[in-house]
Amino acid sequence: MTLATLSDVLQPALRGGYAVAGLVTLGWEDMRAYVAAAEAENVPVILQAGPSCREHTPLPILGKMFRYLAEQASVPVVAHLDHGYTAEDCRIAIDSGFTSVMFDGSRTPLAQNIEDTAAIADIAHAAGVSCEGEIGFVGYSGGEGSAGTDPDEAAKFARETGIDAMAISVGNVHLQQEKQGGLDQTRIRAIEAVTDLPLVIHGGSGVPVAQRTALAQRSKICKFNIGTELRMAFGEALREAVNKDPARFDRVQILKETHDPLVAKTRHVLRAFKGG
Repeated sequence: MTLATLSDVLQPALRGGYAVAGLVTLGWEDMRAYVAAAEAENVPVILQAGPSCREHTPLPILGKMFRYLAEQASVPVVAHLDHGYTAEDCRIAIDSGFTSVMFDGSRTPLAQNIEDTAAIADIAHAAGVSCEGEIGFVGYSGGEGSAGTDPDEAAKFARETGIDAMAISVGNVHLQQEKQGGLDQTRIRAIEAVTDLPLVIHGGSGVPVAQRTALAQRSKICKFNIGTELRMAFGEALREAVNKDPARFDRVQILKETHDPLVAKTRHVLRAFKGG
């Protein structure tokens, strides 16, 4: 069994000059492919259940799916709640066997975010589970704009919450389909100077691959969340499988044909985070 907490995989990454991918899952087909890719590359992987995934499949089921895959895997696998917006989200995830929870209080004022995140971190740690928090709101492509992380606020947040990893807003945007201008390295360096926590980038699909590699090897950013580009790869493979034979109707046979293309794309993503 290679079930791991977030700290189990991020602390070695922080010391070793590499990053671990937090891969956003939507169902069995993608999470199975992500673990297969991680095994092929011999790297740990973080399976993430975000809000859209949880709308489709209840957390107790997701917890069992993640843990089953981890038990079969030859590499460390983290079962991670992504963007838990309430204490109840986090409690259900912990009760469902998740090994890591991310509480997102980034839309709230600093004092409230600290208070709420610290309370979740206490609950998580009492259960032997890691906790990620977010300071500075990360916006959405075509939606809410970002509010960049203030380094002084980040220092206070890290110090007073007791979290194990800190998500920051440094030019990253959720749901970005194109790899655009990249991240604000000056802001990253200012945040690094005031904390020893592993740092997390949400919206990693929009970050140019060369910058992902450089930051993985030479910064305290130890986790990049990747969702959109892998969803695009899955969608492309699914469309090809469906269109190849319009008479087919067995979804299991159709979905099988997404596996190899998604594994290949995921391996490409994972290679960018390896150490030098």
